[in-house]
Amino acid sequence: MQYEIRPVRAEEWQQVKELRLLALQDPAAPIAFLETYEAAVQRPDSFWQERAAGSSHGTQARQFVAVAADGTWVGATVAIVERAGSKDFLGAELPVTGTHFVGVYVHPDHRGRGLIQGLFAAAAEWSWSVEGVERARLFVHQDNHRAQAAYKKIGFERSGGVVPLEADPSKLEYEMVLDKP
Repeated sequence: MQYEIRPVRAEEWQQVKELRLLALQDPAAPIAFLETYEAAVQRPDSFWQERAAGSSHGTQARQFVAVAADGTWVGATVAIVERAGSKDFLGAELPVTGTHFVGVYVHPDHRGRGLIQGLFAAAAEWSWSVEGVERARLFVHQDNHRAQAAYKKIGFERSGGVVPLEADPSKLEYEMVLDKP
């Protein structure tokens, strides 16, 4: 099957919403995402419209999607720019300007076909084009071994940074980084 990997367009907010809701129903969602299906499904259309518009252009965030030949959206990731000296979502000061990859998802029927690599290649290419970006990073749950292996295969390495989960501090999220070539 052929796939197109590209940035979202502002008018595609309904597809952005549908793919996110699908991702949040995946069996791995509780360890892959910090949001629940129940919370996301309650969001108004204006939230999804703003999300699509905000990640379709500009230099602060970009969402990339994998679209199957039949037009079905089957995967996505978002790259969010984090400027050196600013605080990240945990309140820690960022030492370098980089992008944070979030919302990584590939539909189970399309896994193992190189879509993660394609999505990350597109997100990294965009990231490296943003002035000052030196690194990409992401967080992955300690029990999400499949994702860890996929990210390592792409070139991400564990940085040593860990974040305990608020709901269960005995569980950790590992930070993985990829430096600009």
